[in-house]
Amino acid sequence: MPTYDYVCDGCGHAFELFQSMTDSPKKTCPECKKKKLRRLIGAGGAIVFKGSGFYQTDYRSDSYKKGAAADAPAKPAEGGKSSGEKSGGGSGGKD
Repeated sequence: MPTYDYVCDGCGHAFELFQSMTDSPKKTCPECKKKKLRRLIGAGGAIVFKGSGFYQTDYRSDSYKKGAAADAPAKPAEGGKSSGEKSGGGSGGKD
C-alpha cells in the first residue's frame, strides 16, 4: 500500500497518509476540518539503480559475455595444489 502526500489549501497543513490504491482521496483536513484537502503528486516508489556498472554488466549480449570471459585472466583450478604445498596425509608429525 502506498503513502500519499496531502496538503490543506485552507490552513497549509501537510502530511502523509498510508492508504490503499483503491481508496478515494481524502477531502477533509484533520487539523482545520475544512474540505480543502488536496492530494499531491509524488515521486512514488520508483526503482533506484545504485552502484557503478549495473546495466553495463547485467544485460549484455551473449557474445559480449563470451568475449569478456576470453579476455579475463585464467583462474587456478579449485582442487589443484599450489607449488608450496606438500603432498601426503597424516598428522604432519614424524612417525
